[in-house]
Amino acid sequence: MSEYRERTTGEVKSQGQWRAAFPNMSLPRVWTSNVCDAMNIDPVLASPAVTTSAYQTSARDGVEQNANGDWVEKYVARDMFADTTDDDGVKTTKAQHEAAYQATLDANTATSNRSTRDSKLAETDWYGMSDVTMADNMKTYRQALRDLPTHSNWPNLEDADWPTKP
Repeated sequence: MSEYRERTTGEVKSQGQWRAAFPNMSLPRVWTSNVCDAMNIDPVLASPAVTTSAYQTSARDGVEQNANGDWVEKYVARDMFADTTDDDGVKTTKAQHEAAYQATLDANTATSNRSTRDSKLAETDWYGMSDVTMADNMKTYRQALRDLPTHSNWPNLEDADWPTKP
């Protein structure tokens, strides 16, 4: 979405909002620097969001002028959680909120990993049929899959943590 900043007041609006503000002015589809000068506005250029830590989000916080004198979108890092008090007066700290959020993420990852593990086990179930002798390396692989929940990185497994199918 194209945004423009009014030079005098600093007000930022979309191109459509500026068109509505100038109903008696015929405006071209593409706004050049001459059009912006006539309307006393500057374009607001897109800028990347800020880098955040695990429990932060990047939030738009208006516009700012960059080193080149251009107006660009301004982003700030905001904490996802804060200390809270519910209606009963029970206080929950920011750290408790973060721990609960991480526990939810870990539980979802564990569920996904269990599903993947179960699929990999199902792919090799036919090796366990009564008329097939299962090779030792296949037994080892299947046991390693079953042991994944006891892995030190569980549930946040790396690709290297998964056993290799023989």
